Amino acid sequence: MKYPHHLKLLIESLKKLPGVGSRTAERFAFEMLAWSADDLKKISRLLGELKNAVRFCPACGCLIEETDCQFCQEQRLKEKKVCVVSSFKSVLAIDSTGLFKGAYHVLNHLLSPLRGQGPDTLGIERLLERIETLQFQEVVLAFDSTLEGDATALYLKRELESTGVKVLRLATGIPMGSSLDLIDQATLSKALMGRSQV
Repeated sequence: MKYPHHLKLLIESLKKLPGVGSRTAERFAFEMLAWSADDLKKISRLLGELKNAVRFCPACGCLIEETDCQFCQEQRLKEKKVCVVSSFKSVLAIDSTGLFKGAYHVLNHLLSPLRGQGPDTLGIERLLERIETLQFQEVVLAFDSTLEGDATALYLKRELESTGVKVLRLATGIPMGSSLDLIDQATLSKALMGRSQV
């Protein structure tokens, strides 16, 4: 089917979103055609300002809007604990349990050789520097329960051995192959309370 040029470009752009195929992108595009001009301008403005309005904290890697990061506040750093995750969505999932009061550290991603994401792309130098500078005593590795998550946890355990910090991993109870941001709070709470040394 031949779509008007602008509609075709919108469909192609929407297909870049995770889990959005051709049919879903078409449905979204046609839905947006029914929106008012004001709604379209609003979403266009929000998308255009997104990169400038939302940034990554240079210290922990969490998303911030202001100059100060809510996850780098002094009371969190005083806990001398840091939870290492692969995405900001995991920070929100863990923090919503209210059980972890320490700092967070977001890696660039998990190890995935098939995607060309090796140890040199993880950005662990920043983590090692923070552990030394802030004198963290406990590191909690909170990754998805997948092959990539396990590989990243094992790699980081080896890298952190020389620092003398206690390295823990979330307890079992999180189903294999699941993402942290999709786990219910009760399961995530039990996993945090039962974390064990790697």
